[in-house]
Amino acid sequence: MTKKAVPLSSVYRLLEPGPVLLVTTALKGKPNIMTQSWHTMMEFEPPLVGCVISGRNFSFDALVATKECVLNIPTESLVKQVVGIGNCSGSEFDKFRKFKLTPRPASLIEPPLIAECYANLECRVVDTRMVNKYNFFVLEVVKAWVDRAKSNPRTIHHRGKGYFMVAGKVIKLPSRMK
Repeated sequence: MTKKAVPLSSVYRLLEPGPVLLVTTALKGKPNIMTQSWHTMMEFEPPLVGCVISGRNFSFDALVATKECVLNIPTESLVKQVVGIGNCSGSEFDKFRKFKLTPRPASLIEPPLIAECYANLECRVVDTRMVNKYNFFVLEVVKAWVDRAKSNPRTIHHRGKGYFMVAGKVIKLPSRMK
């Protein structure tokens, strides 16, 4: 066997399959963006997404206070903005201006969509029972938007410690799911 043991602190790098997100929040009329990669689908209908947002993050307070956010899904063309947004605080900068991104009004909630992203999911927090212990929010997607002009979007996937991979080859296999 050629496998070797890895530190337990690296386990997340093996399990992190979902695309990196840009989460927008708004508190007292001030929009913010954060980079986020710790999320998971929890249910299909209604669509529920679980996500971890650090209590040390500026967006955490906004999400606790307003219980609304947008999960924006960027593609490879935004990778530099994604990393830059993740390396600074919204308490210090207007990230829309700093990273030249375009806020667009959401239809059902206050935080804005990011126009340059492939997809935007308007969300409301529906369960906070694990926030105090794990910073884990359960979100219900209440409206979803997709740029149909972008077929096979090349989404960004975090591998940890500055490493990313980009979604590539698409394969279609038989499925009984609709």
